[in-house]
Amino acid sequence: MTTNAADRLPFMLLAALLVAAFAFGGGGIGSPLGNLAVQLAALAALAFQREGFVRFWREAPLGLRILVALSLALPLAQIIPLPPSLWESLPGRDLVSVSLEQTGAQAGWMPFSLDPRRTLLAASALVTPLAVLCVGWSLPRDRLIDLGWGVVALGLVTVLLGAAQLGGGGEGATLYGTRRPGEMLLGTFKNRNPAGLFLTFTLGLAALLPAPRPHPAVLPVRLAICALLLLAVALTQSRTALVLAAIPVLLGVLRALATLMPERAGARAAMIGLGAVVLVGLGTGALVVAAPGRIGATLERFEAKDDPRRFIWDDATYSVSRYWPAGAGMGTFDEVFQIDESLENLTRKRAGRAHNDYIELTIEAGAPGLALMAAWLVLTGWLSWRVRRSSQRWVAWSGSAFLLAIALQSITDYPLRNQSILAFAAFALLLLSRLAMHERGSKA
Repeated sequence: MTTNAADRLPFMLLAALLVAAFAFGGGGIGSPLGNLAVQLAALAALAFQREGFVRFWREAPLGLRILVALSLALPLAQIIPLPPSLWESLPGRDLVSVSLEQTGAQAGWMPFSLDPRRTLLAASALVTPLAVLCVGWSLPRDRLIDLGWGVVALGLVTVLLGAAQLGGGGEGATLYGTRRPGEMLLGTFKNRNPAGLFLTFTLGLAALLPAPRPHPAVLPVRLAICALLLLAVALTQSRTALVLAAIPVLLGVLRALATLMPERAGARAAMIGLGAVVLVGLGTGALVVAAPGRIGATLERFEAKDDPRRFIWDDATYSVSRYWPAGAGMGTFDEVFQIDESLENLTRKRAGRAHNDYIELTIEAGAPGLALMAAWLVLTGWLSWRVRRSSQRWVAWSGSAFLLAIALQSITDYPLRNQSILAFAAFALLLLSRLAMHERGSKA
């Protein structure tokens, strides 16, 4: 494949940014230095690729540009000081007003957010996905596919790290430590859910990306990589990731059937599909029998009936009503939730998160946040539909599958509160939107 010299710089910058996000961004809010490293890498990439920044705002679909601008504007608007008459009229601010009165302080101009520092931190996190979109926007689709295979390579690195983590009895192979050393695959992530979610993305890319060049070994190597990544998803012991892995698996089967459909469409495609289902079933059963201590532990977690998240959701729903429809400010959940946490649900640990990003977003951003989230879902669906006639639709749908998996995991977790997942979600959106733009006839 020939490489355009003009594409070399944005390709290298985006590759470096994704590697930085993979290496340092998996710790969540508890790893500020790692997050700072990723954000500084994003700012450096934007500084070196100013043309890409301009080109994105000039060429990207109008809906995408509007939603990116609104996503950046929402937390920034929440730290703007408001006059007392306006601020005190906002829902939920009466508690702060009473506190100020008790201390004898004057309620002067106050920002919309109840914790402006947390809100500013939430705004700064968006520089990473912004940089991925802007730096990668000028790359042709072939180079984006190359980067996709690079992400698959990072998935295999995660498998290797996981082998060391499962093989050792201590925390030496983990970057952030774990309460259960040697029991789950974490890779470069602090928690199993984002680790499993990232592996589902690499699984989808491995199943759907076109091979760099034709070769008889492509199919067996592809199947081996997919099987290895699927096993790694199970070893994270993330229930949601194991369920969501079905999305790229089904897309891979559909792609295989679509490829073989012209050749004796009916019988052969049906036999291959049935054979694939049987093989997956046999393989899953063999894994459970062969590794009951690993895979069995993941399956047993589906029977957990004492999940504390349902108690958090009950109290968080009350917080929604307190701050509806304006919200309390992005990033403020951990502070405001403690007011509404019921005594019978108190534990030694703080909830930290709502463990449902839709509830948490409603508390923090209210009706505007929900409308923005719904608009993102609509845009993703529209781009996925638009690219259906493209020769590279499966590549685009690998990005759609990851974005869908994020939306579904957000029901019980908070995947986008992680710099690594933010970066790879932006890359998935970049794949989808660039190929949808190419389908419209723009330069790829």
